[in-house]
Amino acid sequence: MEENSAFLPPVGLRWVYTQTILASSGIRTLGANPMCDASSEMILDAGDGVRLQGFFSPQVHREAKGLVILLHGWEGSSSSTYILHTGRLLYNLGYAVFRLNLRDHGESHHLNEGMFYGTLLDEVFVSIQKAALLSGGRGVFVAGFSLGGNFALRVARRASVEPINNLGGIMAISPALDPSRATDAIDGNPLLRWYFLKKWRRSLDTKQRLYPGLYDFSGIVSLDTTRAMTDVLVARYGIYRDSEEYFKGYTLGPDSLKDVRVPLTIVISRDDPVIPIDDFYRLRLSETTDLVVHDYGGHNGFIYGVFSPTWYERRMMELLDGGVPGHGTKT
Repeated sequence: MEENSAFLPPVGLRWVYTQTILASSGIRTLGANPMCDASSEMILDAGDGVRLQGFFSPQVHREAKGLVILLHGWEGSSSSTYILHTGRLLYNLGYAVFRLNLRDHGESHHLNEGMFYGTLLDEVFVSIQKAALLSGGRGVFVAGFSLGGNFALRVARRASVEPINNLGGIMAISPALDPSRATDAIDGNPLLRWYFLKKWRRSLDTKQRLYPGLYDFSGIVSLDTTRAMTDVLVARYGIYRDSEEYFKGYTLGPDSLKDVRVPLTIVISRDDPVIPIDDFYRLRLSETTDLVVHDYGGHNGFIYGVFSPTWYERRMMELLDGGVPGHGTKT
């Protein structure tokens, strides 16, 4: 485990909310983005009638060095700032990029009647397997943020027994290990609660307009916490008894990653306002896993400057340039 390692932002960028807000601020996406210019929509058959939306950006004027698959966080999308910023950087360095939208994220609500749940690993894993075939035989690297980081960790565990074509490594940035605790952290912070509730209500409104015969969220969107909304949604439309049973379905406990055999890097900060840091100290990790703990970084941040590459982007470049070796260090 690396603690207090290289990331030390300027004094003006050390406040947790500066890091967290900048991570999603559109100012970091200003300027040309050749990755977006080269992208085309792809609808992936994820099995059992499920379809997920992705955007593939192949290299246009040169052979790609490899393929990077990016997974956004809850109520984010393939167009989230941290996805566009990271994708643009890696695309400019010569990598092809595939940005996957989780079910009911971005503008993909129309693709499936069923709602999104964090437990839906099968469709995400199958979609990553299919996206990996676009690598042209080159190496594949997967990176996920927040809830996408939780998916990335579960993909790493599953890929250790069910291979993904040419997978060279996985990175999870600010991943949620215990979604119940993350939910309580969001609800306990007025700014975060307002931000996520606004986005979630908008998403549910879109789903209801598309499938008015299936969903009526009118009595749900008026609730004032994410926990309360989850409780009612799960009780009315889900297959779980309550939110706690649902959250346990994608919680990663102390032994969840001990058998991971693919190169895995986990990046987290002590000042993350969403993800409790003590969850990570209980993890028992395999020899192929690096856990990197910083004092600063907020949630999905790790930003040196408004327009600069982040710490995790620099680490990605090192891993990609080095062929993603699997030599984790632990304490």
